[in-house]
Amino acid sequence: MSLYSLLKRRRMVREYQPQQVEPEKLERILEAALSSPSAGHSQGTSLVVLQSSETRQAIAHLAGESDWVARGYPAWLSTAPVHLVLCAEPEVYRQRYKESDKESAIKQWPVPYWHVDAGCLMMALLLAAVEEGLAAGFQGIQNLPGLQSLLGIPPEVEVLGVVTLGYSQSQRRGHSTGRGRRPGRIHRDRW
Repeated sequence: MSLYSLLKRRRMVREYQPQQVEPEKLERILEAALSSPSAGHSQGTSLVVLQSSETRQAIAHLAGESDWVARGYPAWLSTAPVHLVLCAEPEVYRQRYKESDKESAIKQWPVPYWHVDAGCLMMALLLAAVEEGLAAGFQGIQNLPGLQSLLGIPPEVEVLGVVTLGYSQSQRRGHSTGRGRRPGRIHRDRW
């Protein structure tokens, strides 16, 4: 499948079939994600791979999934066969940029490049999921108090969210896709 086809087919999914993700597919997706670019080849982004039902249920509980279901929405986090917790380690970047080939490159970070790299990793992961015939969704960390503690993630690691992965239960488009594209996002030669 071409990159353009992958991009057109990629969407966020919140309803999954109970079918497990084949280990070889998961490994190819993880490899694709870890092949994404990183500033100075710092490689300061990580994934915590969760497949145990108990842990996925605990994450759904942290996110208040029962309230979501009570409002008439389908269960999401508890039904996704795989959770990939996206993490960034700022100190890995700071140490990399103290090395002799980088020490003069950045004195002050204008943006946290670990966030840029995490976005690259997530997009590679999302596209690889489509390539493997799978679907993915994203749950931001703002709705997951206690996730870091639950998974034993050290305090210096930034948890950015959870990517859910599995076979889509639904082919319906999300309600936000009806908004269409916002015009005026491409600027040529000047803003």
